[in-house]
Amino acid sequence: MSRLASRSIRALSSTRSASNRTIESAVRSWTRSISSTPVRAAVHRGPTLATASGIHAPKAAPSLGVAPPQCRSMFIQTEVTPNDDSLKFIPGVGVMGEGTAEFLDTRSALKSPLAIRLMGIEGVKAIFYGPDFVTVSKDSENPWAVLKPEIYSILMEHFSAGLPLFRSEEDREAAGPQDTQILDTDSETVAMIKELLETRVRPAIMEDGGDIEYRGFSDEGFVKVKLKGSCRGCSSSAVTLKSGIERMLMHYIPEVKGVEQILDEEEVIALDEFAKLEERLAKNGKSKDSK
Repeated sequence: MSRLASRSIRALSSTRSASNRTIESAVRSWTRSISSTPVRAAVHRGPTLATASGIHAPKAAPSLGVAPPQCRSMFIQTEVTPNDDSLKFIPGVGVMGEGTAEFLDTRSALKSPLAIRLMGIEGVKAIFYGPDFVTVSKDSENPWAVLKPEIYSILMEHFSAGLPLFRSEEDREAAGPQDTQILDTDSETVAMIKELLETRVRPAIMEDGGDIEYRGFSDEGFVKVKLKGSCRGCSSSAVTLKSGIERMLMHYIPEVKGVEQILDEEEVIALDEFAKLEERLAKNGKSKDSK
C-alpha cells in the first residue's frame, strides 16, 4: 500500500514538474516575443527628435458586457526649418489635406479651435496648417524646450480625439489659398506663373514648413509674392526668392524679369534688424583683422 502511495506521489510530482516546465517554457517564449517585438521609439528627423506619447481614453464606469476603453497612441514628429523660431510638427494624420491656412493673431485664429489653443501658449505668435503638418512660430524670448511640451499635448489631444480643425465648413473653405487658382481673366503669362508656383514652388517650400502666396504680376515683368509659415521673417528668404523662385520663373517664362517679396511691417523691421546685425559683425571682423 505504501509502495502504491509512493508511486502515486512520484507520478503526481512528475506531472507537476512537467506542467511547471511547460508553463516556464511558455513564459520564456512569451518574454522573447515581447522583447523581439519592435517598439516605436522617438524618431530622429534631422537634428530634432520626435516625441511619442500615449493618450488614454477617459475611464468609464464598469458595466457588464462592455469592453474596457482602449489606449490610443499618437506619435508626433518634429522637423527643424530654416527659421530657428519655427518648428514643423507632423502628427502622422492629415491636417488640411488640401490647401493651407495661416493664423497671425488671436482674432484670425478664432476660426480654428486648435489654432486658438496654440495661440494661447505664451510665446507662440503664428500658426500655419499644411496638408499634413502644423508649423508653430514663436518669439525669440521663449525657448523651444519650454514651449514644446505644451504644444505636443495640445496637438495629441486634438488629433487623437478626431476634433474638427475649423468651426464650420465655410471657415475651412475660406482658409485655403485661392491665389494660384487660374481665372478666365488671367493672361497666358499669369496662368503659367500660377501653374509653376502651385506645382513646383509650393511643394518645395512646404517641405520647410512654409508656403508662398501669389500677389500679382506687374507691367514691368515682376512677380509679386508673399512667403508664409516658417518662411515668414526668415533671414534666408531673400536667398530662396533670388536663387530659387526667381531663377526658375525666369527660365520657364521669358516675360518674367524678377520676383519681389511683399513684406508685412513686422517682417520689414525683422529684416532691417538682421541687416544691422550683419553689418556690426562685419565691422567687428574687420577691426579684429586690423589688429
